[in-house]
Amino acid sequence: MTSSRDLAALAALFADETRASFLLALLDGRAWSAGELARHARVAPSTTSEHLGRLVAGGLLAEERQGRHRYVRLADDRVAHLVEELAGHTAPGSRPAPRTLRAAGAASAMARGRTCYDHLAGRLGITVTEAMTARGLLRQDAGFALTPQGVGWFSTLGLELEPHGRRPLVRSCLDWTERKPHLAGAAGAALCRHALDSGWCVRIGSQRAVKVTPDGERAFAELLGIEPEILR
Repeated sequence: MTSSRDLAALAALFADETRASFLLALLDGRAWSAGELARHARVAPSTTSEHLGRLVAGGLLAEERQGRHRYVRLADDRVAHLVEELAGHTAPGSRPAPRTLRAAGAASAMARGRTCYDHLAGRLGITVTEAMTARGLLRQDAGFALTPQGVGWFSTLGLELEPHGRRPLVRSCLDWTERKPHLAGAAGAALCRHALDSGWCVRIGSQRAVKVTPDGERAFAELLGIEPEILR
């Protein structure tokens, strides 16, 4: 059983701006080098090494080494879910306004559509989730659950889901820009992967932002009745 000391120790790992910056960056699902994270957070390599050591020891990050290079990624989807959930509970007015047009454009793109570890988020993720619910593919009345029609819908896309796999089939994830839940879990990951592999969405910029393509607009309209204008 988790003790108060264990919970406090976990919370302490998040209670540092540099470590929080690392965890948010790693929501893109990639493995980052220590140098990349140092540049991202604008801290010294020695500081980066110290913080990464604490995050690895705390079980939030997994470490990989290739020769002299050290790479880290989020330990698993549960950590990604925890980071996104915590971000969703921050006060909306607590985020500083973008200082440049480029930063404002990047923030707008992230809010419009992005990946959260391995599933769709932002307005795109919320729109898809709400459309699936409206069509009876997904239930949200007592937590998230796929209906039999929803399982069949995934099958029509060629996506066979494992109902008793390592991770939950579906789970809700609180979106930190929209303040609404979007679809996560194995089903959310499968849909995101399919959208990228099929060219419905493409990655843009250097962060997690994604953009719906014309093919994607047609697919989402056909499959879920989503008006193309909503996705732009």
